[in-house]
Amino acid sequence: MIPTLTTARLTLRMPVLADFEHVAAFHASPRAAWEGGTKSRQEAWAIWAGDVACWPLRGYGAFTVEMDGAFVGEVGIYHLDHFPGPELGWMVVPKAEGQGIAFEAAEAALAWVRASFDWPHVTNIIDPGNARSIALGLRLGGVIDASLPGIDPGDVVIRHDLRGAA
Repeated sequence: MIPTLTTARLTLRMPVLADFEHVAAFHASPRAAWEGGTKSRQEAWAIWAGDVACWPLRGYGAFTVEMDGAFVGEVGIYHLDHFPGPELGWMVVPKAEGQGIAFEAAEAALAWVRASFDWPHVTNIIDPGNARSIALGLRLGGVIDASLPGIDPGDVVIRHDLRGAA
């Protein structure tokens, strides 16, 4: 069962097919530079379908983030086959940037993970050129841990300890 999480401004919910249009637009845009570059619609579908499939296969995955009923992004635990472990990730649409939406949604997702799983930590795996995401991972309380594996050479890996106080 995929939970619905709420914050003061946001709803984090199960992904639905209509969300794919927003994800495809993201992957077709220059904003996908930090996700391995722009992708065709077909490639974006494979990525999104794999992310959604994590829910029934692993018991966790990406949430769609809504504000006032509108899609503003995605946040959650990503764990495709080639990932070294569960990774907390996020993306927001351009109109949602700079409003603290990714931070608020990621905080809610971290609280859910902490309450739901007995994991020692979760990571962010970030392209070293993505300064805004690195700053967000650190703002969320994570620490850079060069001893943990990334996905691509040079990835910045930020560790969020989950066994401390919530």
